[in-house]
Amino acid sequence: MTENAVGSQTLLLDDDEFALMLLAQRLARVGFGATTSCSDGQQALALIEQQPGAIDLVFCDLQMPGIDGVEFVRKLANVNFQGGLVLLSGESGRVLKAAQKLARALGLEVFGAFEKPVTTDQLRQLLEARATHRAALPLSPVEQFGAAELEQALTGGQLLNHYQPKVDMASGRLTGFEALVRWQHPRAGLVYPDRFIGIAEQHGLIEQLTQVVLRNALRQARVWSDARLDLQMAVNVSMDNLTSLDFPEVVIDCLQQAGVAPSALILEVTESRLAADLRAPLDILTRLRLKRIGLSIDDFGTGHSSLAQLRDLPFDELKLDRSFIHGAAADSALQAIVQGSMAMAASLGMKTVAEGVETQSDWDLLRTLGCDLAQGYFIARPMPASELPDWMAGWAQRQGELLGPTS
Repeated sequence: MTENAVGSQTLLLDDDEFALMLLAQRLARVGFGATTSCSDGQQALALIEQQPGAIDLVFCDLQMPGIDGVEFVRKLANVNFQGGLVLLSGESGRVLKAAQKLARALGLEVFGAFEKPVTTDQLRQLLEARATHRAALPLSPVEQFGAAELEQALTGGQLLNHYQPKVDMASGRLTGFEALVRWQHPRAGLVYPDRFIGIAEQHGLIEQLTQVVLRNALRQARVWSDARLDLQMAVNVSMDNLTSLDFPEVVIDCLQQAGVAPSALILEVTESRLAADLRAPLDILTRLRLKRIGLSIDDFGTGHSSLAQLRDLPFDELKLDRSFIHGAAADSALQAIVQGSMAMAASLGMKTVAEGVETQSDWDLLRTLGCDLAQGYFIARPMPASELPDWMAGWAQRQGELLGPTS
């Protein structure tokens, strides 16, 4: 095997010799250079095990005799393959997507999943995406944080909020923001919540963390209220918050101290974290709604009991997960899921919020389908409060161009 144009070794796996030749030619045309081809899954696995780390990318057909593509993917994960994977298939798109989801669930890095024959343009885009991915890789190992360090951050004012806008899809009007916590670490810089929320939950710090986020968010909401801006503030809450029966009193105390009306606050609960025993959450969430605080079921559709939770818990907003939104314009299955979820929410008197709106096509589809609200990178990334006035001015200019015909 020789090194290709992006500094890696590429292995092609397909039992069809003509398909292997065609793929190799197209890869060479876009700059991948020389490749190694295998027509048998066992042979491909042997090459990977013989030279750990030498093969950086594998193209794998799903439909093969002997070891089929799905079995090969499983075995690839078992040998702790650290490179990238591209899946190819002549089967239906849903089969291909199922295999892609499995590969990612097994911890493999999937760079693409394409119906055969893969085109030169698709391969060129893949090459560009890989180059971008390599450039974004961290230069040093990810730093780990301890509970004592996080506790010091909580008491030392190191946690701050960034805010992501939510807009009305029919009018383009700004309706509010979601508060997203960040840790301004003195050594590691800006740390995102996926690296410390779990620590807080494991070490009994989540209630303190939630209160810090909530108080900071409500202080900002008061600034908007004083400026006569009618905006809602959304704050995420942990499942652990929904086990303390005095949580509604804690929230009301925060609202009163900030001088913010309960109706200006929405608490977002990630549905996959709701417990099997709903007695405490049902008590807490019902009392919060009685106090006129909004409740949103977050990441809807990614857990296992969404319908039961919609039936039993008093949510008034449903947030459709990004995995169903981004790319739905070109995917009939995703469109069916989005339309079905929206229809169900409407019948229950709930608003729908689309998360992960990242492209013009995402936006256009959701407007056509009649989604209520949207947030995502197409609208704005989360930002510090100091950047919000400039964004608001820019958004006012964008509204007109985004509100074309929906047909």
